[in-house]
Amino acid sequence: MAIHWEDRSQEPEPTVNPTAGPHENPYLIGVGRADCTGPPGDVPLMGYANLEQTAAGIHTRLFSRAFIVDNGSKRVVFVTADIGMVSQRLRLEVLKELEVKYGNLYRQDNVILSGTHTHSGLGGYFQYTLFMITSKGYIKPSIKAIVNGIVKSIEIAHRNIKPGRIYMSKGELEESNLNRSPHSYLNNPAEERNKYKSNTDKQVTLLKFTDLDGDGLGMLSWFAVHAVSMNYTNQMVSSDNMGYASYLLEQEKNIGFLPGEGPFVAAFASSNLGDASPNIRGPFCANTGLPCDYLNSSCPIGGLKMCVALGPAGSDMFNNTKIIGENIFKRAKDLYGKARQEVRGPLHAAHQWVNMTDVTVQLNSTHTGRTCKPALGHSFAAGTTDGGGDLNFTQGAVEGDPFWDGIRDALLGAPSNETQDCHQPKPILFSTGEMTWPLPWHPISTTAQGTFSNAEVVVAGLCNIYTHYITTYEEYQIQRYEGASTIYGPHTLSAYIQKFRGLAKAIAEVRTTYCTLPKGPEPPFFKDSQLFSLLPAAAVDKKPINTTFGEVLEQVDPEYTVHITDTMSFQRDKTFVTVEKYHNSTASWDVVHTDASWETRFHWLKNGAESNATIEWHIPLSAQAGSYRIRHFGHYKQRKGFLETVIMAYEGVSDVFRVSKITYYY
Repeated sequence: MAIHWEDRSQEPEPTVNPTAGPHENPYLIGVGRADCTGPPGDVPLMGYANLEQTAAGIHTRLFSRAFIVDNGSKRVVFVTADIGMVSQRLRLEVLKELEVKYGNLYRQDNVILSGTHTHSGLGGYFQYTLFMITSKGYIKPSIKAIVNGIVKSIEIAHRNIKPGRIYMSKGELEESNLNRSPHSYLNNPAEERNKYKSNTDKQVTLLKFTDLDGDGLGMLSWFAVHAVSMNYTNQMVSSDNMGYASYLLEQEKNIGFLPGEGPFVAAFASSNLGDASPNIRGPFCANTGLPCDYLNSSCPIGGLKMCVALGPAGSDMFNNTKIIGENIFKRAKDLYGKARQEVRGPLHAAHQWVNMTDVTVQLNSTHTGRTCKPALGHSFAAGTTDGGGDLNFTQGAVEGDPFWDGIRDALLGAPSNETQDCHQPKPILFSTGEMTWPLPWHPISTTAQGTFSNAEVVVAGLCNIYTHYITTYEEYQIQRYEGASTIYGPHTLSAYIQKFRGLAKAIAEVRTTYCTLPKGPEPPFFKDSQLFSLLPAAAVDKKPINTTFGEVLEQVDPEYTVHITDTMSFQRDKTFVTVEKYHNSTASWDVVHTDASWETRFHWLKNGAESNATIEWHIPLSAQAGSYRIRHFGHYKQRKGFLETVIMAYEGVSDVFRVSKITYYY
């Protein structure tokens, strides 16, 4: 997507005349938001590749946020969803649904889907073997929830389209990201590094959307940071730091609305976050408190697993999420208020499928390079300081290990000499481009979505397809996690730049229709019958004798003061939560929090066929004194007859309790 803009940074926000001349015509703008959380129990979380990290409750709900911009002749859609990344399968499923609803209006060439990269969203929405193995297969309830949420957010944006204006603002944000592979960065040429003040991108770029009266419709920003403040021990679905930033701004703009509701949509999208960590205190050995080894991020005792990067609040992942999220929110709020630089001009987009295993790159006037069949190096299995691997791999490995290579060769086959030579100096652990059983392990055809050269360039990350990392040629030589995960070889970045340059030229020459811009090799869309799931079917739910589903097992106390955690337990299945306040004047209960609220936490503990739900309400200082109750809603599965099962709804409710304020006298 590309838009030409003109600088109005010295002018006040204009009062727009809808009948102004052609160059002053406003865009048509639509914004929308929809839930895409999915089933918060048993499904693996996507990001840390840890099969033991399965969903067991809700920290915050996940949302898809959509922005439509139309200049009267062309239309583009940008969606950012609170998920780990957008898979090729997910995008194809969304495009199928959009075609059913809107025909040819929303297509491959004008729909961009991005993920915030939260590592606490559900997995199970990939069609390639590697990702299916690390998330227990293809999980239909998971991908269905994400597809439905994305499509619904676009539907809402489509329905709400109105004339409006777009303004851009940008600025730096400190103390919110850290380069987790500084040794790799130092391998870049000095003349390249001297162009930047830091080894991490600190820029926040923001678009402000308003109607013709200047009233805010929404905000879309990009900042380079991993959404991994919630660490690999977390088992609650969470939108992490970027989602919390959205939560804060939307709550401030949508006064009187519950989280996830209200007209204003605030999206914090991923950018060039590859080596950018929110754990800004850096890596330390958990058992000694000493810094980790600089080169391979390991500890003398305990190895990789003991080397853990700490956030601003140390090991408290909830406060880490809050602090980083607040930092991003505050900077965006400031930039939103200052946005005066109007985005104007034509709207263009271009799209092309590219076989990334066979791109010849012109390195200079005399030398060429080429991309490779996908492969992952040994350091891929080492993980990062945000979440290390469990085995004895280390970052920075440029030689293979006979033990692991032998196991690989026996189980999966050895990589070909051609692939090994192409990926040098990467020692190949998994030659995924040569592994096709039961399905291909990695995508070959990737998406390139272009930008116009005469524009403010924004790198929108984790869009349309996931292919791990893209390092510079120099960083690739070091073979830390990011280099080992650059799957198309050392010339991957050059290949992408070359393809983007071609798309930018196509846009500049307005050659963006499929008849003039080659589509490239279409990716496969495997049948559901070809995909596999390692997740067992949900069993019939049971309950202890003389109890009912939804029964409160541990009641609330009669009274709490603000800033105290209120906890209660239920007999449950799938759930959502409400905290309700009683109003004497109307003799009614009003919902003040849901499980989308930062103040609530829903824990689901499974014990065989029985399970308990524990609901926490972290009573905020802003809570009003009065009478409250907590309600819990869910479903359970029971047998009906010999073979048939049915899903039944249930509800649980706590006793009424009071919240009081403490008055301090000085």
